[in-house]
Amino acid sequence: MTKNTPGATVAVGDPAQIIRYPDTSRFADKMQKAIFKLTTSVSAHCARGRLFLHSFARARPYCAQEMRTMRMSNEEYAAFVDSLSPRSPIWGDLLRAGLVGGAICVVGQALVNLYEHWGASATAAATWCSITLVFLGALLTGLGVYDDLARFAGAGSLVPITGFANSVVSPALEFKTEGFVTGTAVKIFTIAGPVIVYGISASVIYGLILAVFGLA
Repeated sequence: MTKNTPGATVAVGDPAQIIRYPDTSRFADKMQKAIFKLTTSVSAHCARGRLFLHSFARARPYCAQEMRTMRMSNEEYAAFVDSLSPRSPIWGDLLRAGLVGGAICVVGQALVNLYEHWGASATAAATWCSITLVFLGALLTGLGVYDDLARFAGAGSLVPITGFANSVVSPALEFKTEGFVTGTAVKIFTIAGPVIVYGISASVIYGLILAVFGLA
């Protein structure tokens, strides 16, 4: 079955007669030529052609850009996306991360000194400091405060041990609507899981090395 149009015959419902272009570059070239012919035809034959021509003329650069992206390689497309992405203020990010991360470390050292002042040994004081920071990180995450701090400080709030607490509590809260088993229990270590796995694996390897070479 065919459908006649002015100057062309188009196949309808017959897959054998459907035009197939061998690659996207030829398709892109034909699309641009079709848009140019359409704008010229509208300008010449329509009483309000100027309005339509103006609209199509504004759309042509965008269409041409879209057609070019169809012919891009993966590397070219990545560079194209990077050129359109907003630039991060690197020096401001470094300053905020350093200030917040340093402040967390200062709090940790103050806790160690406090526990030692209360009579704990250096090892026990460090352990209690870690427990306190993890508890505070989890508490602030549950209250929604730590997420705001992370958006402001970036890595300055994620690298310290408080960031580990945040990475455990955040998915637990996010997926709690899916149930305590399939939601919270399954997703709770989505982010922190790799840290735990590789941390334990590294400690085992280091322990074996110390034991074999008699350094322990």
